[in-house]
Amino acid sequence: MQLKNIRMPLFVIATFLFGLKTYVVYRFMFDLSIENPMQEFILFFNPIASAYLIFAISVWLKPRKQMKYLRWTILIGSLILFVNLIFYRNFTDFITIPVLFQGNNAADLTGSFLTLLHWEDIFIFLDVALVWYLSKQKFNLSINLPKRGKIAATAVTFLLLSGNVVLAEIERPMLFVRAFDREYLVKNIGIYNYHLYDATMQTKTKAQRVFADGSEISEIESYLKENSPDKADKSAELYGVAEDKNVIFVSVESFQDFLLDSEVNGTETTPFLNDLKNSKDTITFENFYHQTAQGKTSDSEFIVENSLYPLGRGAVYFTNAGNEYHALPEILNKEGYETSVFHANNGSFWNRDVMYDNIGYDDFYDEKSFQITPENSFGWGLEDKAFFEQSIKYLQSQEKPFYSKFITLTHHFPFELPEEKANIDKYDSNSNTLNSYFQTARYTDEALERFFQQLKDSGLYEDSIIVLMGDHYGISDFHNKAMGQFLGEEVDPFLQVQLQRVPFMIHIPGYEDGGVKKEVVGQIDVKPTLLHLLGIKADDDLTFGDNMFSEQRKGFIALRDGSFISEDYLYTHEVCYDRSTGEPLSEEASKACLPIKERVDQELNYSDNIIYGDLFRFYDFDKENEK
Repeated sequence: MQLKNIRMPLFVIATFLFGLKTYVVYRFMFDLSIENPMQEFILFFNPIASAYLIFAISVWLKPRKQMKYLRWTILIGSLILFVNLIFYRNFTDFITIPVLFQGNNAADLTGSFLTLLHWEDIFIFLDVALVWYLSKQKFNLSINLPKRGKIAATAVTFLLLSGNVVLAEIERPMLFVRAFDREYLVKNIGIYNYHLYDATMQTKTKAQRVFADGSEISEIESYLKENSPDKADKSAELYGVAEDKNVIFVSVESFQDFLLDSEVNGTETTPFLNDLKNSKDTITFENFYHQTAQGKTSDSEFIVENSLYPLGRGAVYFTNAGNEYHALPEILNKEGYETSVFHANNGSFWNRDVMYDNIGYDDFYDEKSFQITPENSFGWGLEDKAFFEQSIKYLQSQEKPFYSKFITLTHHFPFELPEEKANIDKYDSNSNTLNSYFQTARYTDEALERFFQQLKDSGLYEDSIIVLMGDHYGISDFHNKAMGQFLGEEVDPFLQVQLQRVPFMIHIPGYEDGGVKKEVVGQIDVKPTLLHLLGIKADDDLTFGDNMFSEQRKGFIALRDGSFISEDYLYTHEVCYDRSTGEPLSEEASKACLPIKERVDQELNYSDNIIYGDLFRFYDFDKENEK
């Protein structure tokens, strides 16, 4: 048929083109997992329903304005899809409104952005080009309906959306109540309806602080007293072992546990850390999990400092930086510690300059405190070796005891390292990200070895304990095929959770009883554990973590998406696994996971309520000391 004979309205053409395009992107570019035919149908149906909603609005416009509306809406819709795809390739997640307010972070992401672009992304804009072309032609593709026809066209929108919601609830009951996992939302209602849902949630959470009155805090306090019985048990191992000692805490960027003891072409990736974890003066927790969400490194900091969970949407460091907290630096200040942070990035990144001041840090040594030159910087900034070397003079000038946190930069996505600085080969897989990951990890390992020597040379080593922690994952599940090649097994949901383990080592000079511990612990436990080592009692503290050395622990680690790991089970994507074998449990055996899952959901909700409602402003943290 020749174009001049086409009579199908452009909004119908745009609906099918855009809907089919979105389905293909969901299915093959986001690579959303499909578990059954119903999920496949919903994934196909929801983008067409969403596209019809967007484009059917044009029937209410005058014919001459319809073409302009369709051109711009299909372009904007495609840009939303494209930006989410780029974000997903890096974080395996979808954009939320709070993330958009973190826009000042984007200034340092240019190199990462270019790495995330793929040539096939052009496909996302092919329908845009076709609709623009058709809308500019002389033949008329607008539609002029009577009022009754416009109402009927609009009614179809509500039928499609209602059908989508009904199918989603059948496939995933209580989808909107238990919306910890954004991938489930996108698979069931589409990315555009997901953004509308996100906007609704943003409005709700903003109102939560306004209407909070503190009545919830007593309920949360009772729950924590019952379920987190021990935070500072003087009879537990290592109580007060670091009393009056300096604490040097190193947050190692994007460092996952599988790097330890790994090799590339016969060369160790982390020779120093391998030796350190096996030394007598180091305690290593091999089942330590990061619990971060969209805030990544800032989430890691927030969890460690407050023993609260991160938010499911955005980063607390941005969305709730003005809240009242009872953070680790504030507690240590009252105990006579000088507190500081070292990070060779700009001070406003992740809103650190605001948040650090609020939670009690005395000093923040950002990029202005370091001599950064083209020779000593690459990737995200100052290389780790120069970063540690230049920090020693500041450590020596601090009042003792001190608590100082270091945040490294070199081992950061996209893991770029000049060839002359690499002391290990790249891995060989279909993922450039994973291939480069081992080289920057090796460089950071070498930087840490130098740092330990510099601490010894400066006289700080003997009077300090040194804590090393991976802050979050570096290789997302977007690279599962390459990870499976490296690990020699397919990365299924069970293994994907296991890959969220990160190194956690407590190095105590002069200690002789170190070793590797197998307890399931996480970042939520760091604050009570450090206070335990320092001999500081904080029983009045409202925290969700437990002292890692106590035998009275709640026995599970919750991840932000509602997954959890316990001593016996691992639960993710609504499947309960035997943690020792990695095998899914039968329906009957899976019932053992339900009580833990209920507590996980409860804790995540309680923590959210504390943050969104700013509930700590109603709580007197000194009341126990006044009794």
